[in-house]
Amino acid sequence: MFDLRTLDDLGRLAETIDLECKLAQGQDGKGEIPKDFWLTYSAMANAHGGVVLLGVREKNGQFSIAGLENPTKLRGDLFNTLNNRAKVSANLLTDSDVEEAQVDGKSLLVVRIPAATRKQRPVFLHGQPLGNTWRRLNDGDRQCDDETVKRMLAEQVEDERDARILTGFGMDDIDPESLRIFRQMLRDEKPGHPYLEQDDFEFLKSLRGWRRDRHSGEAGLTLAGLLMFGRWASIQEGASHYFVDYQERPEAKAELRWVDRLAPDGSWSGNLFDFYRRVYRKLVTDLKVPFALKDGLRQEDTPVHVALREALVNTLVHADYTGRVSVLVVKRPDMFGFRNPGGLRLPIEQVVRGGESDCRNRILHQMFLMIGLGERAGSGIPKIYSGWRSQHWRPPALRQKDEPEQTLLELRMLDLLPEHVIRDLKVRFGPAFNALDHTARLILATAAIERVVSHTRLQEICNAHPHDLSLMLARLVRDGMLDSDGKSRGTVYFLPGETLPTPEQVFDEPSFLGLEPALHAHASGRSELSSEHSAPSSEHSAPSSEHSAPSSERSGMGNGERDSLGRWISALLNAPIIDDLSRLSPAFLAQLYALADEPRRKERLEPEKMEEVILAICKAQFVTRSVLATLVQRDPDGLRQRHLSRMVKDGLLEPAFPSKPTHERQAYRTANNPPGQRASPHD
Repeated sequence: MFDLRTLDDLGRLAETIDLECKLAQGQDGKGEIPKDFWLTYSAMANAHGGVVLLGVREKNGQFSIAGLENPTKLRGDLFNTLNNRAKVSANLLTDSDVEEAQVDGKSLLVVRIPAATRKQRPVFLHGQPLGNTWRRLNDGDRQCDDETVKRMLAEQVEDERDARILTGFGMDDIDPESLRIFRQMLRDEKPGHPYLEQDDFEFLKSLRGWRRDRHSGEAGLTLAGLLMFGRWASIQEGASHYFVDYQERPEAKAELRWVDRLAPDGSWSGNLFDFYRRVYRKLVTDLKVPFALKDGLRQEDTPVHVALREALVNTLVHADYTGRVSVLVVKRPDMFGFRNPGGLRLPIEQVVRGGESDCRNRILHQMFLMIGLGERAGSGIPKIYSGWRSQHWRPPALRQKDEPEQTLLELRMLDLLPEHVIRDLKVRFGPAFNALDHTARLILATAAIERVVSHTRLQEICNAHPHDLSLMLARLVRDGMLDSDGKSRGTVYFLPGETLPTPEQVFDEPSFLGLEPALHAHASGRSELSSEHSAPSSEHSAPSSEHSAPSSERSGMGNGERDSLGRWISALLNAPIIDDLSRLSPAFLAQLYALADEPRRKERLEPEKMEEVILAICKAQFVTRSVLATLVQRDPDGLRQRHLSRMVKDGLLEPAFPSKPTHERQAYRTANNPPGQRASPHD
């Protein structure tokens, strides 16, 4: 809960993902709700909520109290606008969410904005969602593109995202072998079930893989039927963003090489049912879990098997198959990782607690339930936590990422305080570590194992009071045993000298230059995954030997490697690409920061000057939009809209991927053509 009482508290403020300060003085100095307050209201409501302070002045990162002459009037104006549907689509606030605070004898308004529910999103302005919907990312309010808004609207009105009827699709688009095996599994699970007597078409109708809309009369294959049992070529036509990927990685490291892989390549159906069957066998192969005895008989289905089965089904039935990332399952010696496109439909706390369900693809879920897979009524995630707890392993880590929207689940097969981790920490910190209590040791061990730790994650792991955890984290930072990044709720902690890790290091595809062609190959009706260096495995394929595995600096199909400066070199591009600042050599990184010095120091910069800086940074190399935005300290989408698109059009910049002009991982190089001439993408 946000609390502001003294000027000392004010000195510790920083605008973050969940905090914004606004002067709210008005033109006459008597106070009014600022126009940009409503952008922040929409943005926070469409993200994770937050707090807005009215009556606080911010200058160069420093905050001071300006105060409000008449906070009661502002409070009334606030609620008047909130209840005007022509201005704001939804009023999420109650009286208790807007409070007057006194600091140094001056009045402020503290406005607590809750996160909107799925049924309330998008929260938009001016009566029109497209172009007037915002979302809070990092410490800024970002305008949502039309694709994101349409996805929110679909989530709002469609309880079942997979019930949509696909025009023009029929039984020819179904893989008969998948349907046959599913029928056999149903027979094994429920002998004598009436569906078993039906022919394939009636069977599919009973499973709701085919349905007729009672209102429109339209009939056809549902999205669920296509995804569950479809042929790969048909799935590519009906769900253009669909992609499923399994990778087995050989070491307990965040590096992205793999020794076994399963992804749609034309050699198997590519549908969810086949993906589940093949991947589950791979997940439990060589699973080092002691078997249990029941009535003197060995029980092969341990709580860990149940947890992995539920995690895989959960990933598939909760995925948003219109999202921009793939379904990804990772197996490492120390952990299993699961990623699906789309955020959670319920708060994380509710999902972990269980008892309530809001499945995105309810037909798919019911199909898995028919053959004894998956859990009902919101009990899936608690079952996963229970299975991991049975082995005294670290609690699962469930989290969301907003851009692109995805849900991540990590299941680590490690004790809370593994001996080898404690031994390494003792060597690293010496007598100072021995003097720590159990909670402090647990914090450092978690940082060593998971590479990053947050206040929320620690509350899942230990029983310490939240206030005591805050004090302990502050003490470890003060004593030099932890470093921190971020402010307020977004603060994360890691061991000194470590590169700040991100979920992508575990869950993201191998270098996007390697996997991206595979992700989009289906758009052209062909698969580009296979190569002599990295062919996806089939269910019968053995993992690659040490002689055929990609090197640690290679990944996917890009046949790439890092040069001495840390830039990625790919056969797919005619120049090196800077995709990750943390991989660059210190000297080269310093040169880039020097080139970007002026925009980093100035919030406002003449367009011509900004373009000079961009051209200097991109000379003789491609630079991704996100890296450029970080270097010049600008919003990535704003940078593209204000500068990059025009510079490409004017021939000043050359895009790395001309067919994907607005892709989030687009990269740019200074064109060889003189200004004013359009650069060829093949120069």
